[in-house]
Amino acid sequence: MRTAIPGILSAGLLFAIPAWAQTQPPPIPPEKSLKLSEIITKIEQRDQFRYIDEIDWDEDGYYDVVYYTSDKAKVEIKIDPVTGEPRM
Repeated sequence: MRTAIPGILSAGLLFAIPAWAQTQPPPIPPEKSLKLSEIITKIEQRDQFRYIDEIDWDEDGYYDVVYYTSDKAKVEIKIDPVTGEPRM
């Protein structure tokens, strides 16, 4: 009986953690953010821009953008969602 109690508690925790994670709001850009299309337009206007490879929203509050230039250089920048400018 003594070994059953820790097992039951462990099983309860395993089932409770996913339920807790589902109740957390997903990380999203703030209300004052620029539209993603506006941010993409700013990036496309950068010198020697060729194409965007990837854009991800980071839980820390910025967009991670990976793009390539016309000379095939890979550029990774963090973009502020409110200003559309790179984070320093």
